[in-house]
Amino acid sequence: MAEERASKWKALRIRGLRQRWVVNSIMPVAVMLVLLVTLFSVGISSYYYGTMQDGLMKQARAEAGAFNDYFMDNGFAEYLQRATQSTTNFEDKDRIELQFLSSAGRIQVSSTSSLKNGIKPGTPEIEQAIAQQDCVAFQGRDPETGESILSVSAPLTYGGKVVGVLRLVTSLREVNRQILVTIAVVLVVAVLCMTMVILANLLFINDVVEPVAVVTEAAKRISAGTYGIQIENKYSDELGELVDNINDMSLKIGRNEKMKSEFISSVSHELRTPLTAINGWGETILEDPTGDPEQLRRGIRIILSESRRLSTMVEELLEFSKMEDGRFTLRVEQVDLQAEFEDAIFTYRELFRQEGIALEYVDCDEELPFISGDPERLKQVFCNVLDNAAKHGGSGKRITASICREGHEEVVRVRDYGPGIPEAELPYVKQKFYKGSSKARGSGIGLAVCDEIIGLHGGTFTIGNAEGGGAVVTIRLPMNP
Repeated sequence: MAEERASKWKALRIRGLRQRWVVNSIMPVAVMLVLLVTLFSVGISSYYYGTMQDGLMKQARAEAGAFNDYFMDNGFAEYLQRATQSTTNFEDKDRIELQFLSSAGRIQVSSTSSLKNGIKPGTPEIEQAIAQQDCVAFQGRDPETGESILSVSAPLTYGGKVVGVLRLVTSLREVNRQILVTIAVVLVVAVLCMTMVILANLLFINDVVEPVAVVTEAAKRISAGTYGIQIENKYSDELGELVDNINDMSLKIGRNEKMKSEFISSVSHELRTPLTAINGWGETILEDPTGDPEQLRRGIRIILSESRRLSTMVEELLEFSKMEDGRFTLRVEQVDLQAEFEDAIFTYRELFRQEGIALEYVDCDEELPFISGDPERLKQVFCNVLDNAAKHGGSGKRITASICREGHEEVVRVRDYGPGIPEAELPYVKQKFYKGSSKARGSGIGLAVCDEIIGLHGGTFTIGNAEGGGAVVTIRLPMNP
């Protein structure tokens, strides 16, 4: 049931993306094509009708002008005779009807049929031509037949008065058919173009939607807690880059989750061990407060040592919490870095001696100037580095520490003579929760805190393997300009 719901949701998501794609990309093309077809239809109609009307107007003016110049001076009988002769000899009678109308607008002579004589056509251009004494055109339905026509009426004058009207009439059936054929061809072309656009977009959106759906499903699984999954990358474009980023994110989240789980497990163990020792020795001392003094001193030393270790772990956890929520800040002042480092050396030298580790310190040959920094944070870094050197490299029974000036930087180095760090683990040793193959006790966040502190001071914190064995920590801090 859950898989079926997920499948339906995926289908809805894909369909929604397709719909948005259609609205945003195909609809504008469709609107543009409709607008172009409409403008073309209007333009081609105007062109055909305008060209035809201009030609008919010129012909009507020429016929009426010739009639007025040569046939209107010999009386009405001569006018009718010439009109009949003109309609009989009219060359374009197969496509244009020539009519002569009286001043009342009734047909006197027609080139198509004598049955029309006496009929009043009723189109408005006749009265307009008589009233304006100028050539006037009409396009529309014939009031008598209902046919689509184009008619032009030109006045015939005698003595400055309109005595008749010469009228040319032609059917628009063929023109309309030609316009419709042209528009139909344009529509077919537009439909083909739209079809090609739709097909191209569908192919493209399918190429986009399917990978997006796969990536979305993978991201959903990652957000649900399935870390470390990988998507097969079959793409070489931006989608391929997106898949690579998702895969990289999944691996990093999986790695971080694993480290966090290991961290929780490790911290639980690290907290339990000193607490067990403290509780055990506390109960022992409580039960026999007057026992062997040496045994009592040993128990108290263990309690103090384990308490100090607990305090260190709690401080690291607090520092880590501050780093995570952005409350990790510095109280900057002028700091004698050499004095702070020597204080840390003095603090740990006796502790290391008790553990059989020799801490050797190499002083600087020159007096180092003060730098800007937080003395408490810097001393925290030095103590953490020294403690880390004893914890991981104490088997070498020797630690060397030095401070010097190199260019515009003050450089602190701490080296142990232990087994060193495996090369494969070097890139990760400063990451939060990372402990690698080390079996030493600790939370795995001390070095991450140190790196953060030195970074806030504008310096660098690096860890590497030294020549001859062991690991070396190098801290570089810029001097005041």
